[in-house]
Amino acid sequence: MERDTSSSDVSASHVGRARQRRRPTEATADGNRTNGPALLVNDQNKYKSMLIRTYSTVWMIGGFVLIVYMGHLYIWAMVVVIQIFMAKELFNLLRKSSEEKQLPGFRLLNWHFFFTAMLFTYGRFLSRQLVNTVTSDHLLYKVVSGLIKYQMFICYFLYIAGFVWFILTLKKKTYKYQFKQYAWTHMILLTVFAQSSFTVANIFEGMFWFLLPASLIVINDIAAYLFGFFLGRTPLIKLSPKKTWEGFIGASVTTIISAFVLANVMGRFQWLTCPRKDLSTGWLRCDPGPMFKPEHYSLGEWVPKGFPWKEVVLLPVQWHALALGLFASIIAPFGGFFASGFKRAFKIKDFGDSIPGHGGITDRMDCQMVMAVFAYIYHQSFISPQNYSVELILEQILRNLTFEEQKFLYQQLGEIYRERQLMQS
Repeated sequence: MERDTSSSDVSASHVGRARQRRRPTEATADGNRTNGPALLVNDQNKYKSMLIRTYSTVWMIGGFVLIVYMGHLYIWAMVVVIQIFMAKELFNLLRKSSEEKQLPGFRLLNWHFFFTAMLFTYGRFLSRQLVNTVTSDHLLYKVVSGLIKYQMFICYFLYIAGFVWFILTLKKKTYKYQFKQYAWTHMILLTVFAQSSFTVANIFEGMFWFLLPASLIVINDIAAYLFGFFLGRTPLIKLSPKKTWEGFIGASVTTIISAFVLANVMGRFQWLTCPRKDLSTGWLRCDPGPMFKPEHYSLGEWVPKGFPWKEVVLLPVQWHALALGLFASIIAPFGGFFASGFKRAFKIKDFGDSIPGHGGITDRMDCQMVMAVFAYIYHQSFISPQNYSVELILEQILRNLTFEEQKFLYQQLGEIYRERQLMQS
């Protein structure tokens, strides 16, 4: 009996070893761990992936340039479309078809909250531009002014309507799923609108403050991919195994240099530097301001006597561009690392498949959202004048006073102006 038992143990262990030999994935995994740095360079499919990614990138850059040429309003429309695609991809992460069959109309509730948040966000950011667009039509002006005045109340009422709708749709066997979706929806709205709304604010402050930060993220992404593709051997972070130190450092240097050069090029076009104060699409002309006026710097003893250039012409905004480039190269990539960790938590490769070679829209916007917030805060802190401006006072008047009150204010200002003229004469 003992001999039978031992023989059966031996045969069982033999079968176990035989089964282990039939697992090629384990050997591959071990090989990857051993030769991981080398595989970053010698991946068989990487050239095919690079071609697909390059093709998509060229199309995206071409379409982006066309939209920028069309103007501020079209860029805002592009941002809205991107937000819709991002929300769709994020909504789908926690969806369960078995649960949704029992909840007809529940998906519509998510979009109700989405468009309510859109109305609140853009109503706050673009009220001045909207009012300036309709000032020529008295009736339309009164309607728009009223909507802006009560915009917060309207948005709150829409939100409460969605809240009541959610409570009325609760079902006994799906409580946990419904509350999870409710919390997830609010997290998506915070992620998408709290950050991308700053993008729209940057657009209307002057396309320069939207285009330069966005371009730096694109340059950083492309440079990191190329440096990592050809030179990458040292893994950077476990969350993104394909990211390398060589790609990170090469992209950082490239991005900072590009920031300094691009600021000089973009800062010479009024179409990019002038703020848009309405929602029209006409050509812009304005005083460029001190940030975009060329300054001459003498090279003096810094260059040899036979050197052809004795001075350089720079824009003051170029020094601020270095700060944007530094942030885009060192801090903004952590938005991508956050997204990588997020995808690992949900065990997915990409948020979607709408862009061949890149994944979903959210996969391309992770760093852009971080950069947009920094660009807005930096502009408001170091670039925008801190004192009260005529535009700001007019915005408050148009937002908070009725047409009759504005007319009365106009008459009072006229009388004060005439009295001061008499006193001076």
